[in-house]
Amino acid sequence: MTAPATAHLSSAHPGPASILGSIGRSLGRAASIARKEVLQLRRDRLTLAMMVVLPVMQLLLFGFAIDTDVRHIPTVVFDQDGSAASRDFANRMRATGFYDLVGNIDSLDEAAAVLRQGRAKVALVVPPRWSADLTAGRTAPLQLVVDGSDPQTVASALNTAAGLAQARASDITLQRLERTGARIMPAPLSLEPVTWYNPDLRTAIYIVPGLVGVILTLTMVMITAMALVRERERGTLEQLIVSPLRSGELVAGKIAPFVAMGYFQMTLILTLGRLVFKVPFAGSLPLLYGLAFFFIAGNLALGLVFSTIAQTQQQAMQMSFFFIMPNILLSGFMFPYEAMPKPAQFLSQLLPLTHFLRIVRGIVLKGAGFADLRIELLWMAAVLSVLVCISAFRFKKKLG
Repeated sequence: MTAPATAHLSSAHPGPASILGSIGRSLGRAASIARKEVLQLRRDRLTLAMMVVLPVMQLLLFGFAIDTDVRHIPTVVFDQDGSAASRDFANRMRATGFYDLVGNIDSLDEAAAVLRQGRAKVALVVPPRWSADLTAGRTAPLQLVVDGSDPQTVASALNTAAGLAQARASDITLQRLERTGARIMPAPLSLEPVTWYNPDLRTAIYIVPGLVGVILTLTMVMITAMALVRERERGTLEQLIVSPLRSGELVAGKIAPFVAMGYFQMTLILTLGRLVFKVPFAGSLPLLYGLAFFFIAGNLALGLVFSTIAQTQQQAMQMSFFFIMPNILLSGFMFPYEAMPKPAQFLSQLLPLTHFLRIVRGIVLKGAGFADLRIELLWMAAVLSVLVCISAFRFKKKLG
């Protein structure tokens, strides 16, 4: 009766050798699966290249391009005094490196036009007889008009100009003390900042219109690329290819629902932005919807290009993320365009989101019209034309 009990206990509690053998077999099977995955990854050249190239490119690109210290802010001067003192103050602003004097204007209406068009972010307004007030010992005010649609630019513009005005006022005060010996005198120079389009500097007013472009980029590019790749994986795309449909009709029919989806998303974001975040809408809604078509169509064309390159949905998603990250970081959505170095600014000009952000913020916040935005429209139309040509060629080649 003892032997069977011993056998039963032995089978219920395996020894250390049996446990180690079981672990070894499990590790061996896992190693086999790992070797198979490595071999598949080596054959998947596109995924392997993206795993290596993506982090290197993003590190180098964003490391050099992202800078929150805004410099070279385009500035115009409305000099009603025309004196050597007023020109000296404008030159002192330029010498700081924070302001690029891009021209002189003749009225506040012209200042409103250049700020609305985005050709300048700051306007220095010098009143008449400004130098005469300085000479007479009276307070001589200066006005600094700043585009408030970009809060980061506002902070840099106001702080630098205020420091410059204070330093200039201190120099004048010291000269008067040495000349007159008076102990109490009025401030010789004052800076009066005026913020247009977002006087309260609310972040939501700046962010919410930009989210229209970011969300449209995210959904239009990724969903289009993955949808067509998924159709090819399922074999349903080949069924459409052998149908009497022409390639143009096939492409138009495939992207039409995504165009409608893009307009629905834009309407939803603008409506919630108005109701929840109290974002004003100063411009023309039909104009915004009309110009948005070029942006939506451009992203869809890019999604078609990705769909002809990717073999799997995973590859389509990887390429979409590879494109979306530079859009978010280099388009001016998160970091000011003026803070980027010149090569990064040139690259950002090739991104559709850069120009659409200027359009949507210009219309929503500044009340910009078609004439103010025609340059951005030309950029988007050019980018769209190139992407449509590439997608048509790639798609036709893929179908063939």
